[in-house]
This record gives sequence, structure tokens and C-alpha cells, in this order.
Amino acid sequence: MTAIGFALIVLTAMIGPMEARAQNTAATGMTGTAQVRDLLNRRCVVCHSCYDAPCQLKLTAPEGVARGGTKQVVYDTDRLTDAPPTRLGLDAGTVPGWRALGFHSVTADPGQLSLLERFLDLGRAAPLPEGEPVPQELGLSINRELVCPSPQEFDAFRRKHPLAGMPYAAARLSDAEFTLLRDWARAGAPFDPAATDLPPSVKAQVDRWEAFLNADDPRSRLTSRYLFEHLFLARLHFPDDDPRRFFQMVRSSTPPGQPIAVIASRRPFDDPGARPFYYRLQRVTETIVHKEHLVYPFGPRRMDRYRELFLEPDWSLEQLPPYGDAEGGNPFSTFAAIPARSRYEFLLDDALFFVRSFIRGPVCHGQTAVNVIEDRFWVSFLDPDADLSVTDPSYLARGAAYLELPVARADEGVLGDLQSLYHRNQVEYLQFRDARYRNSPAHRTGFGYDAIWDGGGTNPQALITVFRHFDNASAMTGFHGDIPETAWVIDFPVFERIYYNLVAGYDVFGRVAHQLATRLYMDELRMESEDSFLTFMPAEIRTRMHDGWYQGFLAELHTYWHQRRLDDDFPTGIAFGTDNPKAEFLLALLNRGDGLWPVTDPINRCAGHACTSDPSAALLRQLSSRTGPWVRYLPDLSVLLIEHGQDRTEVFSLVHDKAHSNVAFLFREHARRLPRDDTVTVLPGLVGSYPNFFFRVSSDALPDFVAAVKAIRSQSDYMDVIATYGIRRTSPDFWRLSDRLHEMLARQAPVQAGVLDLNRYKDPKAGDQPS
Repeated sequence: MTAIGFALIVLTAMIGPMEARAQNTAATGMTGTAQVRDLLNRRCVVCHSCYDAPCQLKLTAPEGVARGGTKQVVYDTDRLTDAPPTRLGLDAGTVPGWRALGFHSVTADPGQLSLLERFLDLGRAAPLPEGEPVPQELGLSINRELVCPSPQEFDAFRRKHPLAGMPYAAARLSDAEFTLLRDWARAGAPFDPAATDLPPSVKAQVDRWEAFLNADDPRSRLTSRYLFEHLFLARLHFPDDDPRRFFQMVRSSTPPGQPIAVIASRRPFDDPGARPFYYRLQRVTETIVHKEHLVYPFGPRRMDRYRELFLEPDWSLEQLPPYGDAEGGNPFSTFAAIPARSRYEFLLDDALFFVRSFIRGPVCHGQTAVNVIEDRFWVSFLDPDADLSVTDPSYLARGAAYLELPVARADEGVLGDLQSLYHRNQVEYLQFRDARYRNSPAHRTGFGYDAIWDGGGTNPQALITVFRHFDNASAMTGFHGDIPETAWVIDFPVFERIYYNLVAGYDVFGRVAHQLATRLYMDELRMESEDSFLTFMPAEIRTRMHDGWYQGFLAELHTYWHQRRLDDDFPTGIAFGTDNPKAEFLLALLNRGDGLWPVTDPINRCAGHACTSDPSAALLRQLSSRTGPWVRYLPDLSVLLIEHGQDRTEVFSLVHDKAHSNVAFLFREHARRLPRDDTVTVLPGLVGSYPNFFFRVSSDALPDFVAAVKAIRSQSDYMDVIATYGIRRTSPDFWRLSDRLHEMLARQAPVQAGVLDLNRYKDPKAGDQPS
């Protein structure tokens, strides 16, 4: 199944009772720890995973349990100096090493009370009232201040926070679940050793790949470096292998055939040291968490494609480039020897993977990480044959000097950060770019439809929709929802810079100035992509369209400060036939797909026979792509489960598309909101990694649910909808529905599925203000 299959699949399945499964899991006793791992995933990993795990207590692996917790936070917007990294499996290999980095134990010797057991006992001693709002004292903001008591501090913590037991701010565990986890914690939190043996066919593929990646000729070495810097976050999966077996490309000080010893650099382009190193495929043994699960298919066809892209073209290399921030801050000079077409086509081959890496990578935490983008926009790509950076070797040879990213100055400390905030290079690059295209004989008549990449007739990733969900985002192939306010056209220089800015070059443990520089540079890249889209529009309306995206006096100052001037001299190569060229252009791109993607959106953008005939989707169309006072009360991302009796459930996502006067600023987003223009996009299946709320309704009651939502005029009205159809964090059905959703995902998208994050699950209250 492809990545888009996971995003859009209609989750209609035969569902068995999940409660019996939980009881049977617990009743099997401590004959092994597979049952414990399963329960930890379903009740604990949903909050304790990745960098944003509370107290850095990462429960996705035995090593995370052994590491324990810490008071240090990873996402710190007040940090003036870089923090030492604390990446599980990289930055300390032993428990004493983690203790030296400030982590405290959450386990204990058999017979002793561990923090794990004490937190479980606290949750048992003071369960939250079923179906009621979470008490105000239990904060739910992802940026809330955490206490993170050590074992010596727990008694005082318990007296001060008597409701802060585990699971935190959620429904209580069943008796069987509590007993299973308590007994496991009391026994010292043991785990069975992870299986390390690989089937011969898989081992052979690993061996072939490690031989390919470690070929010693200069061209192969530079190619492997380029691949590693772009795939270090990837979950590599071999076709026809176990759908839950993945590998990660790492740099190791040991050669193939020996145990892997990972070189722990802050960034993938940092110097690995003077000693020889080797690219290795390390098996992923942690629990698969959806928000960081970036699947990248590997296999013989992929290797053939790499040879076609990187080794068969005629190019030479006199000397391998050095490592370091300066090199990582300008991949155009570092990898200048590799043909630009090869690099761009490599990105386009898996465009959705790379767009998702911008979203699921470490930069995406909290509102300020994603408020640089609109809530929904459509993305297309400049065709390689229309991209001067690909077709004209002199373009990047002369323009690379302007394409330096903020990380290039990381070694210069605060002075470098301040210099990176200055956007003169970007201004000069845009002047250079405009002049080169204006003077190009091949572009004398402007861009036509053929200047947009069509996927070569085989790749559905040529068109992508990006959704922002306030403090996170998601992406899928195709154009979904109604015609968006904005659209992007991404060329090779933009694609590569977004990747190095947000993924390869972003240091999650870096100082606030680095984080700010990263965000502001992304602001530049968004505007550049929007401007590229505008070059396809009639010249006389470009300024008006741009002004509609950047409304208000401050937005005008923002545009002036960035020295943005739309090129209204560059012609468009399209003869538009309607008075809505934006919609005409975007819909024309859809019609070029020849079956690669749906031309219409059967729920949100359809007419007549193009609309869905599914009864549930047809009813939900009453909510889609419409404005109204009710829209602003809905969460950013709601999951609607429609039950057809006992044996079939449909799942839809209700995506709140928030309108803004502009997205030009880092702070005070609420002051730029235009809630009257908000809409909802209704999508089959699950979208995103962080559901904000579950609604459950029987198919017979679906018309009443739709009517009740449309009738919301106040928070009181919304609370009535919650009382009738909502599943609160404290609902007795909360965990049962979470289990059901995870089981459906695992069954129907076994390669792409992962544990969802419930940290963002909302707790509506009567006094809340709509977003």
C-alpha cells in the first residue's frame, strides 16, 4: 500500500470487541513481555514518545524505560545556548551515561516501589470523574510547565498534585490493565530481548545495500553522502518483507559484518571524524509512532533507480567536499558535482515523503513551528525541463552563493544567528532568478501548463495537499477540499532549501536564535513558492492576488521589509478562458492526471454525478467547504466514527481550515484570524497524527449530528453536541475507541500505520473561547 493509500483509505472494517482483547491480554500473566509492550503502546506511548514525551520519558523502547525521565525540556523557546542532545540510542549508551545527563530512574529493583508503579497507583487512588471535564489544575497545553519529580521528590509531588496519576488526564485503566502494568513495574520493568535475526532474503538485501552505499570510488562516496543526508529520518522498508520491519540508514564506525556503532552527530552533515566510517542499515526496534513514521520503500528497483540517477550520468569529481555547518548550509555547493537533474528527480520521485519530512521531522512542535503556512494549500512542482537550475548548469554555478541557509553560520554563535536573520541573500537571489528567467529564450512566452511536473504519467505525488492543524500539520497526494486561498509551485532550489532548513539543518536542541532563524527563513521560502505560483497567473492580477493573501498594514510592511516585488513583466504562457484563473489553473492540473488522482473531490468540491453516492459522505457534504458561525467551535482535527450496527464502522476526518488575514508573523496569530471565513474539509479515513477529538454517532443518528453541528451558535451549543456525540478524555469509551481506531489502521495500512499521539486531544469546557 502506498503512503497516499493510508491517508485517504476509507476505514470500513469488521470490528471485534476491544474490551475482551484487553482482558485476555492481562489474563495471560507475565509469561512474556509482548503483552506489556502492547498495553504500553495503547495506553502510554500515545503520549510518551519522540522528543515531546513528557519529562522525556520515552516508552517506545526498553532503553527509554531504562533511561527514565528528566526535568530538562527539549523544546525550549528561551534557550540562549545550545543544549546537549539527549537522543535515545545516540547520546548515551549506558544508564550511568543518562544519569550524568540529568535523567533519573523510573524503575526499581524487584520488591521496591518505582516511579512507574507510584504514578500508576496515584492514578488508581484518584481516578477522574467519568465523562466529566478534566479538572482545571491538570493542564493540557503541550507547552505547559512540567514538574517531572525524581523518586526522592515524588511524595511531595503527590501531595501537591493528587490528580496527576497515570494515565494523565484520561480515563482510568481497567482492573486487568492496571494489574498487568503494576506487576510489570513491580518486577523491575523487564523486557524480553529484541529479536535480531533476519530472514536470509532480508539479510541478503541488507548486505547488497551496505555494499552499494560503501563503494569506495569518489562518485559513489558523494552519492552515498547525498542519500544519507536526505534519508537519515527514513523508515526503510523492503518490498514483500514483514510490514512491521523497518531499517534506518546510519553512519557507523564499524564496517558491514560487525555490530553497528552509530556515530552520534548533531546533524547528518556534521563531520563523522577522522577514522573511516560506513553507512549501515540498522533495524528499527522501537514502537512505530505515526508522527515520526516516514516510510521509504527500498529494494532492487530503488537501487537501479539510484544507479540511473547518480552513477550512469557523465559527471566527475576532483575532490570530496568537507563536512560541517557551512557545507550543510549550502547543499548546492556541497553537491555541485552531481547533476542538478539527478538531485531534483530524486526529490520528485518521493515528493510526498519529503514534504512529510518537513512536517514529521523534529521542527514541528507547537504553533510557532507551523504558523508560517496557511491552514490548507495545494502544492505542485516546476517540471525539471522548465527549471533553469536544472537545464542551465551556469544557473546554480552562479546562483549558489545566494542560497546559503541559516545553519551555515551556526559555528559563529549569536553573531552568526543574527546575520542569518538578515535576508539580503534572498533578495539578491530573487533578483538573480527573475533576471535569468526573463532573459531565457526558452521562457520568453512565460510558463505554460507543461511547466508543471505531471508525475511522468506514473507518479501521483506530483500534486499534494498540505493541511495545518494549528500546532501540527499533515500532507497527502492529490488536491483535496475546495479551491484554496493560496497555492505553491516548488522548484528545485526551493525544495532542497526547505529540506535543509527544516530537516537536515534544524537542531531541535539548538538555541532560540537558531530556531527563530529557521522559522523566518521558511517564511522566505513560502513567499517564494507563492510568487512562483503567481507567475502562472495573468500579470495584471498578480499584485491583487498577493495583496489578498497579505492583508493589513503590518503585512504590507512585512512585504516591504522583505523587498518583495511581484514580477509583472514576466508573461504567462496560459490563455485563460474564465474570470477565475486561479481555479481554472488548478483544476486544469487535476485534469492532466490521467487517473493518477481524482479530478473532483466527491465530498468537498463536486457537482451532480461527480458527488459521492455514499450515504454518510453525502450527509457530511452539508458541513464541507461552507462558512458559518458553527465552524469556529470545531477542533482543528476531529475524528468522526459512524457505527453501522455492531460490525461496521466508517471513519471520517473533519479538518478545520482556519482563515487568516495573513501568515506573515510569528506571534499574535489570534489577532490575524478571520473566523467568519473558516471552513471544514471532510475527508474519508484518518488524516494527521494528532487527533484532537473523537465524535461517535450511529448511522441512523448521523442526520441529527449534522443538524446539531450546523446549529451551533455558542459554546453552550457546542457543549450540548459534546454531551450527545463527543468522547471526552475521561469517557469510559475513550480507550476503547482509541483501540478501535488503531486496530483499523493496523489492519488496512500495515506498513504506514503507527501509534497516534493523544497529547493534543482536547477537553472542551463551558467557559472556553472558540479558536
